[in-house]
Amino acid sequence: MKTAEERWLYIITSKKKLIDFNFREIWRYKDLLFLFVKRDIITLYKQTVLGPVWYLIQPLFTSLIFTLIFNNLAEIPTGDGMPNFLFNLAGITAWNYFKECLVGTSDTFKKNENIFGKVYFPRVIMPMSIVVSNLLKFGIQIFVLIGFYIYYTQFHTPKFNIFPTIEILFFPVLVIFMALLGLGMGMIISSMTTKYRDLTFLVQFGVQLLMYGSAVMYPMSYFEVKLPKYYWLIEWNPIAIIIESFRGMVLGTEPLEIYKIAYAAIISCVIFIIGLAIFNKTEKSFIDTI
Repeated sequence: MKTAEERWLYIITSKKKLIDFNFREIWRYKDLLFLFVKRDIITLYKQTVLGPVWYLIQPLFTSLIFTLIFNNLAEIPTGDGMPNFLFNLAGITAWNYFKECLVGTSDTFKKNENIFGKVYFPRVIMPMSIVVSNLLKFGIQIFVLIGFYIYYTQFHTPKFNIFPTIEILFFPVLVIFMALLGLGMGMIISSMTTKYRDLTFLVQFGVQLLMYGSAVMYPMSYFEVKLPKYYWLIEWNPIAIIIESFRGMVLGTEPLEIYKIAYAAIISCVIFIIGLAIFNKTEKSFIDTI
């Protein structure tokens, strides 16, 4: 007599490993993944006047405000021969991708409870679609950064002597680290919000605080000079390391420190694995508590 595994092609069960990232099943649902990605992109600015132009407005205005307040008013230096606006734009561009991945995945269960309660599909596809859809927004902002980079090096008077380093080839690796870190933290928060709704209100506030501690609008060397006692908070912040490394690749501001990149990579992977384990455990019973 055939067993259940032999009789059925697919078996849906809550019994699975704590850390389970079934690539075969995710690939089988790839069409659904692309559908969610398309939904995220289209519905975000649907029925807006400017549409995707908002992708450009937010980093440009934020960089302008940072330049006026932190560089001109507070006189925070960005380095000799470095345009302040371009320095801030590079930091904001990298930060925005991480932030969007974190915030977008932090309410996965709460935002999709109706879908999760009616039909089966690998739940991890939902936060993955957010990470993938944010790549489009990130790509658009990268082109904006390249445009201003060309302006400051070729058309601005005087021209700035800045140049990307050979380490720019490792840029896709940094993007993967940002995605893993944002996805992992987002899945942890999303799992906790099924029981503790207060976290939903704390996410935006916490992300703002994290931005100020992630070397987005100032170089890490400046923080070391001004607050050496607390420098370790910035020095070992993985997203601060990634942002500083990104700026170093693009603008040639600081040489890459391999041991710090390795540390950020390890932390990103560990947080992703922890987030995946908590996410898998929560999805079995979240519908009863949400």
